[in-house]
Amino acid sequence: MRTLPASPSSRSSVLLHRALATASGAAGGTFGLAALPVELPVSTVIMLRSIADIARSEGEDLKDPATALACVEVFALGGRAGSTDASESGYFATRTVLAKAVTEAARFIAERGVVKEGAPVLLKFVTQVAARFGVIVSQKVAAQALPIVGALGGAAVNYAFMEHFQEIARGHFTVRRLERLYGKEAIHAEYDVIAAEEKIAS
Repeated sequence: MRTLPASPSSRSSVLLHRALATASGAAGGTFGLAALPVELPVSTVIMLRSIADIARSEGEDLKDPATALACVEVFALGGRAGSTDASESGYFATRTVLAKAVTEAARFIAERGVVKEGAPVLLKFVTQVAARFGVIVSQKVAAQALPIVGALGGAAVNYAFMEHFQEIARGHFTVRRLERLYGKEAIHAEYDVIAAEEKIAS
């Protein structure tokens, strides 16, 4: 987060992060499952950087520990395939589940920084995110385990993952911006109206 440029997010930075993730996937795909322990952390860091860039473009303060945790939270929000719309039923439910852990972790980091003693608080949050992100990672591993995948397939898998999490991040941080402007209650009430209308329409 400290290395992000001062200028706001642009279409070019979104495309740059997609290109970097695609290149990482191509390299990983070339060497197959043996490269996964190296490729997965690299592509995850690239995704986190892109998520932080999107957060900043929606008015988030990257120096605030709550923003950093909200960036990681995107991985939990994107754990269900096909649920890129922030208005879907799982969005607020997942945020509610994570809310206490996020609040406790943000408070701890703000007061003491990231220190060894903070492990229990942060571990609780990371465990909750990992439980949801693990589903996505399992799908990625399964896709790259196929011997025919190769560099092209690895690149395609990473491109799809990056695009998915960028869309989740855009929706998540748009909702957070609207909550700052109009209050959480008003946004949740509007969400309930939209959800009810969609239910009737379906």
